[in-house]
Amino acid sequence: MKAKELFDMTNKELEVKLDSLKQELFNLRFKHATGQLENANQLNLVKKDIARVKTVLRQRELNISVEPKSKTAKKAK
Repeated sequence: MKAKELFDMTNKELEVKLDSLKQELFNLRFKHATGQLENANQLNLVKKDIARVKTVLRQRELNISVEPKSKTAKKAK
């Protein structure tokens, strides 16, 4: 996932994305432990995506970046 895509998401969408990524990481770790994971690089990719989402949320918390307006407001422009 690209950082640009994350900056275009609202905080609520980011929180949902973070939850889904954490669930995916859990599933990948489980597959890895049981020997069913074919591509171990997926673990690193998901961890990095989690870090990107957390970074964007933290930047918004510190007012370094701002949450985008609603998607309907973007279409009106």
